[in-house]
Amino acid sequence: MKKPFVTLDQLREITARYPTPFHLYDERGIRENARKLRKAFAWNPGFQEYFAVKATPNPAILKILREEGGGVDCSSLTELMLSDKCGFSGGEIMFSSNDTPAEEFAFARKLGATINLDDLTHIDFLKKAAGIPETISCRLNPGGRFAISNEIMDNPGDAKYGFTRAQLTEGFKKLKALGVKRFGLHAFLASNTISNSYYPTLAGILFQTAADLKKETGADIRFINLSGGVGIPYRPEQEANDIAVIGEGVRKKYEEILIPAGMGNVSIYTELGRFMLGPYGCLVTKAIHEKHIYKEYIGVDACAANLMRPAMYGAYHHITVMGRESAPCDHKYDITGSLCENNDKFAIDRMLPKIHMGDLLVIHDTGAHGFAMGYNYNGRLRSAEVLLREDGSTKLIRRAETPEDYFSTMIFE
Repeated sequence: MKKPFVTLDQLREITARYPTPFHLYDERGIRENARKLRKAFAWNPGFQEYFAVKATPNPAILKILREEGGGVDCSSLTELMLSDKCGFSGGEIMFSSNDTPAEEFAFARKLGATINLDDLTHIDFLKKAAGIPETISCRLNPGGRFAISNEIMDNPGDAKYGFTRAQLTEGFKKLKALGVKRFGLHAFLASNTISNSYYPTLAGILFQTAADLKKETGADIRFINLSGGVGIPYRPEQEANDIAVIGEGVRKKYEEILIPAGMGNVSIYTELGRFMLGPYGCLVTKAIHEKHIYKEYIGVDACAANLMRPAMYGAYHHITVMGRESAPCDHKYDITGSLCENNDKFAIDRMLPKIHMGDLLVIHDTGAHGFAMGYNYNGRLRSAEVLLREDGSTKLIRRAETPEDYFSTMIFE
């Protein structure tokens, strides 16, 4: 059973202040998770987590993570601007972008962010746009398929990101000639993995690549960025990753590969989004319609504009009918939103307790890639975001959009 981090009584109080739908975040859970991550990698003195801003771009969330010692990973100009406004600067910012406009490289340089290059041709582009910094990172795409114990996890060869292995050698040599003194290495090979083996396996690939690059180019490699990819259990039957086991697995690879290569001072970086925030956010919505035709439908006041993942990917998000957590799941429903698209469904043929109009539903695990992927199709407006503080109080951290917001960029003749 997945249990919400909020009770029905709490939700009744919250919905009396903030109308549904809204995304709700658990400050206590966020802080505890950030501390678990830091403890898991405490063996590495230079360890740094760079939260993936794209997952949950909210100032209140970013400030919580900064208080817990985290940095930020940005992929666009506005994410850089948001991070700057939240007090991040210099080495606290990693800029990992692709197909990057010149002005974004220039702004990243202005902030002193660590730039993570995505392509060999970006070296000359960056030189012309903003100059080459003394510290830089490059992203590896090893091609082919990425597997753990014969299980195919993903297909990097089809991804648009990163240097080939041969291009890394060429790129490091070129960057060194252009004055780079300190290098980093980065890769992202699989998304949302539910496996304690993913990070250690990826670490082994990157650590060996770093050792080889040092021999080939003489580059001073200061950090290795394991990026994201550590997932969360969206389904109740899935077992969660154990970050302590993951950290220990990476440590073993570090001692097996980097220390014998004379690289025992290399810092480990991570860029986690989903793992950091996913379970600590939920979408709160209300049942407002029921429909009995060829199937049984429950219409709620949220829609795919509030949470796109089920419509876009067919992604599973667990649903709790608040107040009926222990009731038998003996009714089969499609849970739908109001968009004029038949894929606007949060659940299909889901077994749930009997739902009555006015019931509050919690859609789990929306803390990352939930609100952030919202949009305005059908003129639907994005919802508010609310923080459930450690002391049980609440704070509005983003107001709901209004029709005035929707019309604000339009030009009426």
